[in-house]
Order: sequence, then C-alpha cells, then structure tokens
Amino acid sequence: MERLRERYELAIERIAQIKEENMVSEPFRDYFVKTADFILQIADLDKKIQTSETKDMSLEQLQQLNEQLYHDILPEQYETSYANPTYAISKLGREQGQILSFLYTEIRGMIAYAYENRLFDLTIYSELYLEIYSYYQEVTAETYYHVSQAIYYFMKDYSEDMMEYRTLEQYDVKKSFAVDIIMNSDLSDPRYLYQFGEYISENEIKTAAYLSSLSQEKIDALAKTYTEGFRIGFVNARIDLTKKASVNIRYNVGFERIVKAAILQFREMGLEPIIYRAAVSSMCKRQNLKIGYCSTSPNRQYDYDHRFDDGLYLDKGLLAKKLVNSRKIYETYQEIACQLSGPAVIEIFGEKPFTPMHKEEAVTYTKKQQELMVEYRRNLNLALNEFVPMDQISFTIIAFPVPEIGEQFEEIFHETVKVNTLDMEEYKKIQQSLIDALDQGEKVRILGNNGNQTDLTVSLMPIANPEKETIFENCLADVNIPVGEVFTSPQLKGTNGVLHVSKVFLNDLEYHNLKLEFKDGMIADYTCTNFEKEDANRNYVKENVLYQRETLPMGEFAIGTNTTAYMMGKKYGISHMLPILIAEKTGPHFAVGDTCYSMSEDTKVYNPDGKEIISRDNECSILRKTDIAKAYFNCHTDITIPYNELGEITVITKDGKEITLIKDGRFVLDGTEALNDPFDEK
Repeated sequence: MERLRERYELAIERIAQIKEENMVSEPFRDYFVKTADFILQIADLDKKIQTSETKDMSLEQLQQLNEQLYHDILPEQYETSYANPTYAISKLGREQGQILSFLYTEIRGMIAYAYENRLFDLTIYSELYLEIYSYYQEVTAETYYHVSQAIYYFMKDYSEDMMEYRTLEQYDVKKSFAVDIIMNSDLSDPRYLYQFGEYISENEIKTAAYLSSLSQEKIDALAKTYTEGFRIGFVNARIDLTKKASVNIRYNVGFERIVKAAILQFREMGLEPIIYRAAVSSMCKRQNLKIGYCSTSPNRQYDYDHRFDDGLYLDKGLLAKKLVNSRKIYETYQEIACQLSGPAVIEIFGEKPFTPMHKEEAVTYTKKQQELMVEYRRNLNLALNEFVPMDQISFTIIAFPVPEIGEQFEEIFHETVKVNTLDMEEYKKIQQSLIDALDQGEKVRILGNNGNQTDLTVSLMPIANPEKETIFENCLADVNIPVGEVFTSPQLKGTNGVLHVSKVFLNDLEYHNLKLEFKDGMIADYTCTNFEKEDANRNYVKENVLYQRETLPMGEFAIGTNTTAYMMGKKYGISHMLPILIAEKTGPHFAVGDTCYSMSEDTKVYNPDGKEIISRDNECSILRKTDIAKAYFNCHTDITIPYNELGEITVITKDGKEITLIKDGRFVLDGTEALNDPFDEK
C-alpha cells in the first residue's frame, strides 16, 4: 500500500506541474489543463477523506463540495464540457475529441474511487492521464493511433483487476462501504447523504427529510412489505432460504431509513446485506443502465452520450479475455457467490421524463461489435448460471416516488404505499377467474382503441390435464410488488400482429409511438417516432429494446389487474412517470426477450390453487436442451398498453368459442367486476 501511495503522489505531483507548462499546444492544452484541475480536485478530496475532514464539514460545505465535483456535467454547463462529445469534437476534432471525451468521462469515475478509498484505481487512472498527455506534446498523424492503443492496452491489462473488484462488490459482505454509512450514521442529519460520493439533488435531500418525519413503526412497516415479499418469494418457489447468507440491496440514495430497517429485518432471516454502487467504469457498465445503488443523475444526457464508450476499445480478443477472467473469478469466489439469495430492489419514479438527444458524435458500436457483445453477454450469463444457478435465487422489487414528481409528493407516496399493500386474498380470487377463462383458450386476441393500433394474436400452450395444470401464473405481491397480474410464456408459432403504444418509458427512456411487429412470436419489424429520421428511430429501438439484436421473441404475455394503480396515475397526472414495475400492472403487457422462468424452466412452479404452471418454455428457451447458446437473450423488457388504449382482450378456444375478458378498457368477465370499482370512484 505504501508503494501504491507513493506512485499516486508522484503522479499527482507531475499533474500539478502541467498547469504551469506549455508542452502541449492549443487546442489540446485547454483540455489537459481542465482535466488536470479535476484530477487535482480529486487528490484534494482524497486527503480530506483520509483525514476524516469531510465528516466534520457543515452541510453548506458538503453541498458546495458536491456541486464542485459534478459542476461541469450539470445541464447548465454540459454544453461547454469536454465530457460532452459534441463539444469535445468541436474543439479537438472528430477522432481526438471523441477519445479524449471518453478519457475524461473515465477519469470522472475517480470521485467514487476517492470516497471508497480505492487507491489502486486513483493511481492507474492518474498514470493513464499522464501517458495520454505525453502523446500530445507533439501532435502528428500517429497521435490518435498511439492514444487509442494506450487506452486499449490499459483496459486489457487492468480488465481482470476491475472485474475482480466488481465481482467482490457483488458477493462479498466485507465490502461494506455503503452498509457502514447506513448503519453508523445519524440518518436525521442530512450530512450523511454526502458521504456516498454520489450527486445529491433535491430528490435525495427531500426524500431523506420526508422519511425522517415518519415514525419508526411506519418505516418498519414500509420495509416489511419489501422484505416479507422477498421471503415469500422463496417459499412460493420452494427454494430453501436457510442455505443463503447474503442479500443484494439496490436502491436510490435518500431511502436509507427504509434500507436500514430492511437490513435489520433481513438479518433476522440470516441474511447479511451487500450494497454496491452502480458501475462508473465503461469496463463494468451496461449501457446507461444503473445496476446498484445510485442517486438522481446529474445529467441523463451525459449518461446516454457515453453508454457505448467501450466501443472505442472492444474487440474479439478483449471480450475473450474478459470471459476467461470472469470464469476464473467465479471459480475463485464461488463459495461466497453461492451464498447470495438474490437482489432486493427499491426503484424510484417521478423524475422528469427524459427523451435523449441523438448525437452523431457519441461513440456507437460497429455491427461487428454489436454481434460480439450479444455473444459475450450470452456466454457470460451462462458462465454465471454454471457457478451461481439462477433457479436457486429469488428477488423482490418495490417502487416509491421521489419529490421531483411534484407538490403532491407526500400524497402520492401515501397512495403508492396503498397500491403496494392491496389485499392479496381478494386479488388471488379475481385473478383466478381470469386464469380459469384463459386456460380454456388456444389463443388470445388483443385490440387497441383510441388511436392505439395494436392488433395482436397470442398463441397459448395446450393443457393436457386441466385438473392439475395451468398456463398462467397468479402473480401476487411477493417478488413483484405491487399485486396485480396473470402471466404466461406464450407459444411463438401463431403469435402474430402489431403491438403499439402511444407513449411508454422503458429503462428510463421515453418512446413515442413504439411499434413492434411479430411474426410467429419473433420481432419482424420495429420503429418509433422519437426522431425526425427513421434510421435514428430504428437504431434507438434496436439499441435499447432489442439490445443490438436483429430480433427477439415475445417472452411473456400478461394481463395487469391493478386498476387502483392505474387510477392513481390518472388522479395525479403521473401515468407517464410510473415505473414499469407498477405500469405493467395497469393493462396487458408483453415482454420481449427471455421468459419469466429463464434458466429455471425445469423447476416446477405452482399457483395458490395447487395447479402446476406448465407454460415455462417457448420454442427458443427449449433449445437449452440441444444448443444452450441459442436459448437465451439475457434481456426482458415489459411493454404495457394502458386500459384507456385497450379495445378488447378476448380468449378464443379450440372450438372457436370467444370469452371476452376486457371490453373498451373495462373488465367484463364474471368474477372480475370489482376491478372496475376504481374506475367508477370520483
């Protein structure tokens, strides 16, 4: 450690000299001076953290420090920041601007490394900066080549170190940076928020303040809904939770009072918490998705602009090395990895809708890289399942609003709690009525209304023994909170037609007039109307729904029954802000990608009535028995048609009989009428 500290301090000493010298000419000097300023700011931050000075700062001092760390990527400054590839290219040229914007973005990850005392990462990125700086002391036609090679070999040489640390974060309870803050801080003092190193907005401050105003009894009850759902998920899946020793908690900063209560409740189950930060390095990121704890993004356009930054260095050799490293790391840590029970996720909603600006200057994957990444992610998930079987873990997800949702935040929070705690017994009976009708069907017809162009026929698996078998799962509020859906894995052959939604949010991205055409259950065509150019619309859908693939199967067909949640959205004008977790319960939804039973199809699953759910496979997933590489897609994206855009859902039996479940957005099947009550309330 002393040797590493010496390396770091030598690098910082050299970087400090750059501001005073003129070894690099403009326009590049301005870039290197500003980047040096940032690295020196991080060095100063590191000193403050090492001496615990940050813990003694006033709230105002901490807020000022936080603003300084994120200043130049905030929307107000982003247009003239080198983190913005458009600006960087305008100043430095296409190739140089793009790669130097990437470098600065990677260096910005040093904020997290400083707070977490990751001296190794602080050192290697400081040294990379100095190496890149040396290539610009005389700019030639070969400069870009040398810079790109330096970055390639940096990523390749350190990939195992980066991936090993990321793996330990995900499975080792000793990596307790966030847990220590949560369990050892005075959560009534908002200064604790600034110890994470995340950007702290009004969402985090006001959420923490609101939760601080609630009684401990109320906080415990909020956490219990979430932790008990997790436990029940294991019971229903017939997985022995006592064999597990850890649980991964993912949440948004500001919810620490609920998380602390959840940690204590999980510990009563014998589970220690694992809480890791969303990845900050392109080596470990997955596009613009944030998997792990995080805060409100300082700038979602910034996140989106850099979602494919690894495209600057990805090739077949590096991905092969990453895969070999992954297997080696899984083998090393298999014992602790197998102790993980699964993720317990608290999602948020209410942030202002975000439609990204499509930038030609941002890094994108080549077609070859797209193919390589699809293959890599498939093989990586197969390797993970080999060492940590997916049929031995479970999960739970719950969602709460954040103050950005508007002045009625507290009311909406209260209503969300109501939605999350609806009577499961009542829903179990109502949803069984739907399942009894659906089990008679050979297919289901779904038609849109009020401008919705959906005209889709979904093919269902035949039932051999109706007394003991069913094809739809009666989904209650365990792993998937709130209550309110019945779902199946549709048969692909015979599933045809168009799925259309006028507006939908998927993984924090907004889509206008998203349209998917299915032929025998596979996506045959796709588009949206987000951008003026059709190519941009198709690329947007391909990148963020198909995840670079040419096609995906329909992995799930479901009917949402939570009309209370739907009317909450209407009442407060927040339907467009509801997370997919709640939105999928407010109408029929269709998932593209894997089935809900991915990698656990051979594990028998039963409904509350004792019938086995037999529709766990489709024509893609069944290929695991002959060619597992073709069976899975490692994605599952739910797309919901809201009730007000729904014309009809009708079951069609083998003999041609029609059983209508929903007509013009209202439930008309006997036994489901109570679902219309929220529609009729004033």
